[in-house]
Amino acid sequence: MCAQLSGSVVLQVAVLLVVLVVLSAPTLSESAKLPVRQYPAGVDFFEHEFTSVAEDEYDPYGPDIGDDDLGIDDPETMPRLFQGDIAIDPYTYITLRLGVNPMRHPKRLWPNGTIPFEISPRYANPERQAIIQAVKTFNSLTCVHFVPYDGEVDDYLLIEPPLEGPQGCWSYVGRRGGEQVVSLQRPDENSAHCFSSEGRIMHELMHAIGIYHEQSRADRDNFVKIHWDNIVPRFRKNFKLVSKKKGKYAFDYDYNSVMHYGEFYFSKRKGEKPTMTPLQPGVRIGQRKTISKIDCLKINELYGCLQGRRAKMYRSFCHLLGL
Repeated sequence: MCAQLSGSVVLQVAVLLVVLVVLSAPTLSESAKLPVRQYPAGVDFFEHEFTSVAEDEYDPYGPDIGDDDLGIDDPETMPRLFQGDIAIDPYTYITLRLGVNPMRHPKRLWPNGTIPFEISPRYANPERQAIIQAVKTFNSLTCVHFVPYDGEVDDYLLIEPPLEGPQGCWSYVGRRGGEQVVSLQRPDENSAHCFSSEGRIMHELMHAIGIYHEQSRADRDNFVKIHWDNIVPRFRKNFKLVSKKKGKYAFDYDYNSVMHYGEFYFSKRKGEKPTMTPLQPGVRIGQRKTISKIDCLKINELYGCLQGRRAKMYRSFCHLLGL
């Protein structure tokens, strides 16, 4: 019987078995930690082994390319990261392959909305203050609270400039477990960086909170047009949907979201060939000033703060935002 199964069926069965194992496994904070070879952007031994044998067109690491080929100077569009700035761990990789939203699993959320964080001493004081200001904005408007890491908990964010591996701005999505890097490239004379606006910092922190890019919604084609022919071919996978399941969303599609791609992300020719344009006339996409009203509401909704006695308070906080 087994000999009659096709290779694709065997692969699907294997993937489903791995999903069951991953979903049932405790996070690093809930079990004894084992020594794991750590690499930048989550490319550890398990991930490399898994992705190298998976026969699928989705490759979150992909071949590296030069700046001229990419045709864009943006720190959120790193060639070896999913959608340009998302680091992938095994759980996220498997669920994305199956077209399932990984954030449906509660273990990816930060317990009680509390996110311990540590800022690398390699940042200059102005950069450190910019990070602190972004954190204060989240703490003021949402029920998520960033708190200084005290060394007493297992799971925390380490915000640091990259030393090796993917440069630019990147993060995991949601809580991964253990020390979890959020990479914010420092300003220099040779490349784009993550401190040109508060919104760039907040974009990566929103990933860490548990929010994906806005244009990854299953209904996005009702709101934006993807110009596939204008996208550098090897990056077309970055425009795939995170979840294929269509349904009613809690909030309207948000052109103003700090999590939305700009018009020329991964373009063959920046400034001339847009890769994505809004279907609604007169709107712009890709702002990196600060979080929008809906960004704020999404965070509060994700952590259950738009229910009960606190709902009115947090809704009013979010409505203070001008976007």
